Amino acid sequence: MIIARTPFRVSFFGGGTDYPGWYRSHGGAVLSTTIDKYCYVTCRYFPPFFDCRHRVIWSRIETVEHWGDIEHPLVRGVLPELGFDDQRGVEIHYQGDLPARSGMGTSSSFAVGLVKALLALRGKMIDRHELALTAIRLEQEVLKETVGSQDQMAAAYGGFNTIEFQTSGAIRVEPVALPAQRLAEFERHLMLFYSGTSRFASEVAKTVVANFDRKAQALQRLRAMVDEALAVLAGEGPLNRFGALLDEGWQIKRTLSPQVSTERIDAIYAKARAAGALGGKLLGAGESGFLLFFVPPEKRADVKWALVDLLHVPFRMSNQGSSIIHYDPEWPAENGG
Repeated sequence: MIIARTPFRVSFFGGGTDYPGWYRSHGGAVLSTTIDKYCYVTCRYFPPFFDCRHRVIWSRIETVEHWGDIEHPLVRGVLPELGFDDQRGVEIHYQGDLPARSGMGTSSSFAVGLVKALLALRGKMIDRHELALTAIRLEQEVLKETVGSQDQMAAAYGGFNTIEFQTSGAIRVEPVALPAQRLAEFERHLMLFYSGTSRFASEVAKTVVANFDRKAQALQRLRAMVDEALAVLAGEGPLNRFGALLDEGWQIKRTLSPQVSTERIDAIYAKARAAGALGGKLLGAGESGFLLFFVPPEKRADVKWALVDLLHVPFRMSNQGSSIIHYDPEWPAENGG
């Protein structure tokens, strides 16, 4: 049995510039961090004693004879891509600390973790960059999903990073190096709330991608904010400018598509700002899910009270990328297994 643990992420700036349709012409970059909330993928070869060949457990339980009958599109697509034999049963079980389709990069974290776990089951290892690229190819080319390329990189690498997307298609990940005290101060300004709803990110993303030609100036501004935010963090002055940039970025993101926000999300955002949040954003493609706010520490209690109807989710930044936390492979019979 193999268990892979893969982090979810919080993206601060540059979202939208990580879609291939944009960065292959203009380049792009995002600033993001993984957090101490994870998904777990457990897999093993399924024993041949049951009334099905394959079993997949996610929000439902699937028992099938052939891969083509699996409902989950990623699982159905990944097994032949990684060279598994449909005649040998496989069991895959997904669990997550946060709900799916909530703006935390959950789908891509699952893709990264699934590839990591299944390759380990076959006794194979790849480096974290190749792991991320494999997950990107599965989502974008095999499944034909409208998704960007930042979440897979964040999940595979882990940590607080700048992720740069080059016009050649190359992707570069560079850690954000800060003194521990400055990083802790930054972390104390972050608050995360769950709006209690979910959506399919690719459906919202399609409307954003369709507007790229008309929103070039907005996307270029979102890219520039990555560098401005890094300058704030690297400086010695107050961090308030980071919050103001988040607010500006959210207002720009809302213009990319009418599906990015809703009246309810706008009302929540206004409440948080009135209570002392300097800025924030709805994470992910838009419309629903988790909201991140940048709040001076002395205002945290006020913001939490203003959003008392929402679930406050305490979190810490994490440096851990996708990893195998349990490795107990099925050894061949000739080795005594």
